[in-house]
This record gives sequence, structure tokens and C-alpha cells, in this order.
Amino acid sequence: MPGVINAYHAIMAEASEYRALYLSGSGVAGASYGLPDLGMTTLNDVVEDVRRVTGASSLPLLVDADTGWGNAFMINKAIKELARAGAAGIHIEDQVQAKRCGHRPNKEVVTQEEMVDRIKAAVDAKPNPDFVVMARIDALAVEGMDSALERAKAVEEAGADMLFPEAMPELDDYRKFTDAVDIPVLANLTEFGLTPAFTTDQLASVDVAIALYPLSAFRAMNAAALNVFRTIRSEGTQASTIPDMQTRDEYYELLNYREFEDKIDILFAESHSTERNAQ
Repeated sequence: MPGVINAYHAIMAEASEYRALYLSGSGVAGASYGLPDLGMTTLNDVVEDVRRVTGASSLPLLVDADTGWGNAFMINKAIKELARAGAAGIHIEDQVQAKRCGHRPNKEVVTQEEMVDRIKAAVDAKPNPDFVVMARIDALAVEGMDSALERAKAVEEAGADMLFPEAMPELDDYRKFTDAVDIPVLANLTEFGLTPAFTTDQLASVDVAIALYPLSAFRAMNAAALNVFRTIRSEGTQASTIPDMQTRDEYYELLNYREFEDKIDILFAESHSTERNAQ
């Protein structure tokens, strides 16, 4: 499941034959608002990006709902608004409201009871049985494996459809979760974090159902863009970076640009013909 940070990335991912997409809270914060992933974006900020992605792609979209933006009523509202915007599912985590990136130090988590209440509130708001409520468990780094596994079982009992154990440093850590619950388990393969770049074959060997790459394309895009900016500034031309760019034809092809042009030409031709006949 690739992460997309805008509508065009969603188009490219769909053209690459993925079956589902992901919208990262960190991606929304960084790409759309230039903010760090520290709980600084609102529900409305995320809903807007959801609309853009679902308007451009027919693939189901899993959305990072962070901690739910508030109490049970707010979580209920968030699920309904994200679903109306076209989301096919969300994940909600057990960090405190002043959350951090799941692969950063000094995270804090709420009690297991509060996490269960979050999941119950989210499940209660599901617009239909197919809408996915995924529980993200950040407790491993804070309270250890036993606590994380207890939470996994508790959120499954509370109605979570899928499980997202965050920041697993060992492949066998996933096996502990897939053995503990009967719902699908997701592995977050974010780069430069605590989880190694396990292959999909390795993940399948421990019964992981979904491999998530939340910001892989975004990081690559950022590095390429920064290189272009610095090259133009230092060399006075973009010429040396052109071989690394998507061509105009490739860009147009994915957007069906020429089909839109042809449609405009046909409409204008019909309009001009009608005007001439009227004269």
C-alpha cells in the first residue's frame, strides 16, 4: 500500500497497479502545510486532502486519523466526515493528543482503557460494514511487548477490523501480533525509522497482510526537487537535471490531457458550426 501526498501521486500509484492507497498524517502536515508531524493539523486539513485524492483515484484510501482529534464525540464526527470525503478506512492510535512520529523517542500513550474507548467510538461511527477501522498500537516503545500485545487483543475485542503495530524492530515482532489476533496486521515500512526494510516475502512469512510505504514517493520527490533547486541556483540552468525529470508526454499521458483537449476541440467545433448555420 503506497502513500500518496496529492491527487497526482494517487493517479500514478493507480497506474502502477496497486490495489489501495494511503494518506499519511505526516504527509498532510509536511506536504500541504509545511508543519512537522506533531498533531498540528486539524480534521478539516485532512478531509481536504482526502477529497483531492479520492476525486482523482478510484482506489480505496486508508487515512491516518492520528489520535482522533478529541473525545469520543469528536472521533465519531471525524469518521463520518472522512467517510463522506471518500475514505475507505482510517487508523487511530494510542498516543496522547500531543502525539509524535511513531519512530521518534519520548512517545507517550494513553491507557489501554482509553484506547479501547477510541476504537469503540470509531466503530460506532462506521458508515457501512466495509469501512475499515484500524487500530494503531504505539505501546511497544513505551510499555514493552506484553503491554502492546494486550492492547492488540483488547482493540480486536472492541471491534477493530485491522491492526497496525508501530515501530517493530524485528521481523519476529510481527509474528507475535499475527499469532495474538485474528484480524489482518499491517507493517509500516517507513524509511529511516526503527523498522528495517523487510521484503514482502519476509512479511508474508510471518503472516503480515499489508505492507505500508507511507512516504517513500514523497521522500524521493523531495530529494529530486531539492536537487533541481540547488542545481539551477549553482549552474544557472536545469539542463543537467532534465534526464531525471518526468517528460511532458508522460505527465500528459497520466492526466489524459489530450482527451480533454480533443473534447474541447469537438465542443468548440460544434458550437462554431451552430453559429455559422444560424447566420
